Amino acid sequence: MRVTAANRNDITQLLPLLQQVSPVGGRRGRPRRRPKQLVADRGYDSAAHRQALRTLGIRPMIAKRRVEHGSGLGRWRWVVERSIAWLHQYRRLAVRWEYRADIHHGFLMLACCLICWRCLQRAAA
Repeated sequence: MRVTAANRNDITQLLPLLQQVSPVGGRRGRPRRRPKQLVADRGYDSAAHRQALRTLGIRPMIAKRRVEHGSGLGRWRWVVERSIAWLHQYRRLAVRWEYRADIHHGFLMLACCLICWRCLQRAAA
């Protein structure tokens, strides 16, 4: 997660967000620093960002602009939309009341922890 001002364009935060990803362990060998692929909507479609992702070793799966809907990426995009809906269940995150970004980020992390905890409880039951 990355907290920015509301007037910032999402595409400007793509590469800094990918550099913020921490290593993911669990398998034998060196942990991955970056995802294998990136699924995004039409707002992220640009040749420069596609090339930057390929340079980082990430396969871009980005819907093309000015193409009819039905790219098939909805199978993966619903996970993001569902997660945002889960975060908006917390009233404090639905509307940002905090002026300081660090406080808002703290509430965002707390909400993510609670969501993960609930998922783990459901899986254990």
